[in-house]
Amino acid sequence: MARGQNTELHWWQTRGFVVAVALASIIPLLWPEIPPLVDLPGHMGRYRVQLAIGENPWLSQWYNFRWQMIGNLGIDLLIEPLAPIFGLQLAVKLIVMAIPALTVTGLLWIAREVHGRIPATALFALPLAYSYPFQFGFVNFALAMALALNLFALWLRMGRLGRTKLRTAIFIPVSCLLWLCHTFGWGVLGVLAFSAELIRQHDIRRDSDPKSWAHGWFRACIQAGLNCLPLALPMVMMVVWRSGDHVGGKTQDWFNWRWKMNWITMVLRDRWMAFDIASVTVLFVILFRGVRDQTIEYSRNLGLSALFLAGVYVLLPRIVFGSAYADMRLAPFVLAIAVIALRPQHGLSLRGAAVLAVLGFAFFSVRLAGTTVSYLMYDRSYDQAIAAIDTVPERSRVVSFVGRRCRDDWAYSRLEHVPALLLERRLAFTNDQWSMAGAQLLTTNYAAARGFAHDPSEIVSDIKCRGQFWRPISMALEKFPRDAFDYVWLIHPPKFDSTLVRDLTLIRRDETSLLYRVNRGPLVQPAARPAGTE
Repeated sequence: MARGQNTELHWWQTRGFVVAVALASIIPLLWPEIPPLVDLPGHMGRYRVQLAIGENPWLSQWYNFRWQMIGNLGIDLLIEPLAPIFGLQLAVKLIVMAIPALTVTGLLWIAREVHGRIPATALFALPLAYSYPFQFGFVNFALAMALALNLFALWLRMGRLGRTKLRTAIFIPVSCLLWLCHTFGWGVLGVLAFSAELIRQHDIRRDSDPKSWAHGWFRACIQAGLNCLPLALPMVMMVVWRSGDHVGGKTQDWFNWRWKMNWITMVLRDRWMAFDIASVTVLFVILFRGVRDQTIEYSRNLGLSALFLAGVYVLLPRIVFGSAYADMRLAPFVLAIAVIALRPQHGLSLRGAAVLAVLGFAFFSVRLAGTTVSYLMYDRSYDQAIAAIDTVPERSRVVSFVGRRCRDDWAYSRLEHVPALLLERRLAFTNDQWSMAGAQLLTTNYAAARGFAHDPSEIVSDIKCRGQFWRPISMALEKFPRDAFDYVWLIHPPKFDSTLVRDLTLIRRDETSLLYRVNRGPLVQPAARPAGTE
């Protein structure tokens, strides 16, 4: 639908509908006390150290925490003002609840700015607010991407209104804040803004000189780059961040085609494989219809944006600066931009558009209901697992082992970083924190724990898993340094030989976990009685 066409808004194009679906998108997160996202409990442990290390000096014996300028500080910064008001746990929950809502508003706002009205097909993109990267708990990344979508919509709007000087003044500081939230969001905003400016500048030159096709594209590219300079200041921040002597982490695993294909099929991965893959299939059917159906077309603006993002996805390695799943994180947003690039042509009747809108809204509702049920089930497993936390005294040193299978099950427990709730609630040492200088503000310095000080030492399996750093449960129980820990917490452990814990005292057993106290001193075997005595 062309911008400026004076037509009545349909129900899916109203502001009330946008507000309603944005609020509806938070429903799965309302009940769980802790959003059941894989990495989130680990981040909550770091936030507790961040807030409490000044008043609890023993934490400095285990962890180093130092503020520095890195491109991964979104919730870390927001926690500072919000935690004193709401408490850490509720503050984290409120921020996480805002992420899917902001993702929904960003996608619909972009669609409105580009098409003039929200096309019915845009509703099919809304379930991607709960994409696999969000389920994994990449919360700083997810927050930055949600903000980037809304900022891109603002960029489009100010360009359409001719407010380019004001846009420059706004986006110089805003791009720096977005980079601080997470580098990925800033990079995606740059790609989207450049592609949009490229189309806009080309159209301006095409209208003035329709015969100069190649020259028009070249000049449009130069002008688009100049117009995007307000977004470039974080490049300096990036150089400062990555040039420090303390910064580690490799960039590797390029063009891993098997995993790149897998990430596409997993964009809606949650619990039920058939349901999730069927949902992805729906998205591809919609995209395919945009190619074959003469009543639906792709916007040149967003179509180019989707192609640019797809190119970045192909070029991204799996590991960037030591952080894994870099390319996986982009996959859902390539599809989301491609879906909202679709719009009806004049050949599509109002009834046809309404049918598409109903189908899109039904797709969103079904996915939302599935996610809600899934999160209720994960919340129950969280409650069972963390019941042992209150048994552990404050300041304890706990080594935790969470069981996993070598096979990457579609639905796994999401308990890998639950041990960090001991740190968050009991100010106890846990061995599941990430420790990579320059990637987060916290690193582990508990030398006595040796190879059991940080992630992934908390993950154990029944056998040695190929290509993984996880230990078999037997090796972990045998090798962990007894003198460095007060307790051993086993969560969904694989089967193990009970003789491996003969020097430990079982103090709690429940459906999902075992809690042992480490006995001090050497194990004393009972003396053998002389023959013939009673």
